[in-house]
Amino acid sequence: MSDHLSRYTLRIGSELLDKLGYIAEYEGRTKNKELEQMIKKRIREFEAEHGTIEVE
Repeated sequence: MSDHLSRYTLRIGSELLDKLGYIAEYEGRTKNKELEQMIKKRIREFEAEHGTIEVE
């Protein structure tokens, strides 16, 4: 079964990963979902300043 989600390998120091895990657990999310929320927030901020990003 294909879920149509892209995969991306992230290389990150263990201290940053541990801190991300702490935040994710605090928010009731997995690390993956926490990263997704952080990325969405950053994109909203960027687009608010620079305009909508058009993707193909």
